[in-house]
Amino acid sequence: MEQWPLLFFVALCILQSSSKPMEKKDRVHHDVPLSNKDHDDEENFDYDHEAFLGQEEAKTFDQLTPEESKERLGKIVEKIDEDHDGFVTADEMKRWIKHAQRRWIYEDVDRQWQAHDLNSDSFVSWEEYKNATYGYILDEADPEDGFNYRQMMTRDERRFKMADQDGDLRANKEEFTAFLHPEEFDYMKDIVVLETMEDIDKNGDGLIDLNEYIGDMYSQNGDSSEPEWVKTEREQFTEFRDKNKDGRMDKDETRDWILPADYDHAEAEAKHLLYESDADKDGRLTKQEIVDKYDLFVGSQATDFGDALVRHDEF
Repeated sequence: MEQWPLLFFVALCILQSSSKPMEKKDRVHHDVPLSNKDHDDEENFDYDHEAFLGQEEAKTFDQLTPEESKERLGKIVEKIDEDHDGFVTADEMKRWIKHAQRRWIYEDVDRQWQAHDLNSDSFVSWEEYKNATYGYILDEADPEDGFNYRQMMTRDERRFKMADQDGDLRANKEEFTAFLHPEEFDYMKDIVVLETMEDIDKNGDGLIDLNEYIGDMYSQNGDSSEPEWVKTEREQFTEFRDKNKDGRMDKDETRDWILPADYDHAEAEAKHLLYESDADKDGRLTKQEIVDKYDLFVGSQATDFGDALVRHDEF
């Protein structure tokens, strides 16, 4: 049995639920929290561990002895030091933290890469993606609910071409990541805004009015009463979303809504880790300075469990 792309299931679920009162749909793209733990270094360093390693990898380190934890951390430091000058800067630390937090994205890309790089040439061409994703579907009639796979294919092709920075209609791993997760790349932000506006703009005038804005979040389904959160969203649209007060959101206003300038948690954590570890206060970290403060960066077991310890491959 062919595997249906997740995107289709999501779209079909939205269509099937359109006749029912909807829960609030959040189209705003926020950075994922670095950790759900409280950031209280006087209590423990759990927040810092998850911020630096990612949640799942932090659990792995909790099973290591202090000696193994230090050794593994030293290898990580060598990866963080991108220019191999022997020092880790705040910017290098920030990029590492962002990488650790986005590991789930890279894992998703790896899974999809295997399914779409059909000739194993280390590229995914548009033809490969189209054939793997739409080939068998386009031979069938569109569903009775009006869902149009050809329109979706055209939309995907437009996004693919925007992600394909060198214009050769072949995506390398980074371009394929930008195609699948455009909200993570600055040069793809315009397509995120455009696709959002197309989803919400029902009258096709290239703008989002109040009824379209509310209709994307909530369907009354014959009920004249509205939940309180819908009334609040109406006020948000009028007072904050529609900045020029013309009753509609244009491209720039939509961008400000769905892609807000969030507080940079990764930058703040990078500066915090550097401040706490920079023994000579020169504004950068050596490998030794980081390993000396290993308990701030990574966890470990207080006891050596020897051969009973579950050991993992290199990070």
